[in-house]
Amino acid sequence: MFDFEVGEDLELIVETARSFATDELFPRLREHESTRSIQPAVRKAYSEMGLAGLELPESLGGAGLGALARVLVNEELAAGDAGAALALDPLGPALYPLLEVGGDEALQSFALPLLEREGARAVLVSEADAQLEVGPTLSGRVPWAPSGRVDLLVVLREDEVLVVEEGIEADELRGSGLRAAGASELRLASAPIAARWKDPAGAARARARARLYAASLLVGVMRQAAEFSRTYALEREAFGKPIAHHQGLAFLIIDMRSAVDGARLLLHEAAWRIDQGIECEAPAAMAFAEAIDASLLVGPNGVQVLGGHGFMQDYPVEKYMREARVLGLTLGGVDAAREEAGQALVADVSELSLSYAEYVEEA
Repeated sequence: MFDFEVGEDLELIVETARSFATDELFPRLREHESTRSIQPAVRKAYSEMGLAGLELPESLGGAGLGALARVLVNEELAAGDAGAALALDPLGPALYPLLEVGGDEALQSFALPLLEREGARAVLVSEADAQLEVGPTLSGRVPWAPSGRVDLLVVLREDEVLVVEEGIEADELRGSGLRAAGASELRLASAPIAARWKDPAGAARARARARLYAASLLVGVMRQAAEFSRTYALEREAFGKPIAHHQGLAFLIIDMRSAVDGARLLLHEAAWRIDQGIECEAPAAMAFAEAIDASLLVGPNGVQVLGGHGFMQDYPVEKYMREARVLGLTLGGVDAAREEAGQALVADVSELSLSYAEYVEEA
């Protein structure tokens, strides 16, 4: 027997996030996007729910919940407004290198102080998404970061993690998606490195968790795009019946929903593996790649279902398409995720082939 229940406590947290997204984020999505900021009342309500400390250890005042809790909550928040979800989370995916590599000491030194500062933001930058020169100090450029304010910059490299608190200059960018989170180009000129840890295994797990963070936002955006376009198709009539009842469009709507559900299943499995402490890097890469691929189906077709209305700001589907594309470009994008997942698959096949050869030889 398989039990797919998440438990009463986690279900309550997810329901709280869902209500917050429905009541506070979705009604203000255009306002937050145009102002590139979150209303103080909304930020206060989010802080009171305690979702920023969802994955922090209980010993440090957090909820002590794991990756599955975070992806479930992120999906609900992103269904309301993915940009706002990022803006409201002061640590975001920058938490994971501190958690997986730096440990409690790093969390106490760098994460906890941010939770006490109004509007503070930590930003995670993957080496694949930046042009950096690493030495005793850090110099270079990050072409795009999903924040107009950067209080803590965490750089995730292949085998190490760097933390920078000073010497970060942010130039505001307009950006096409996630506008509520803000957008900026970051420049660093001999910025002092506040902390540096070398741990290939920890860096790989941090990368996996960051990918699931982005994938969970993608799933939330896709779910809302698929649901909104389905509802529209049921209400809009052509040739005497709702357009959703025409076979070609009905099949497309089903394909969109199936893509969302498939991406969610891979996402939940990878998050469960992280919480169980078992190998998670390849499953997380696969989940991220699948979410990106699914978004390339759901985003544009969500717009197409609405026809000309899909490109108008009167409807949110054009926003969902923009934000899905932006999320899919983070952390090296789909190419880096596919490469990592493919390398793991080749390694597994090689191991199986070797085992089979040994079996044949012994036989």
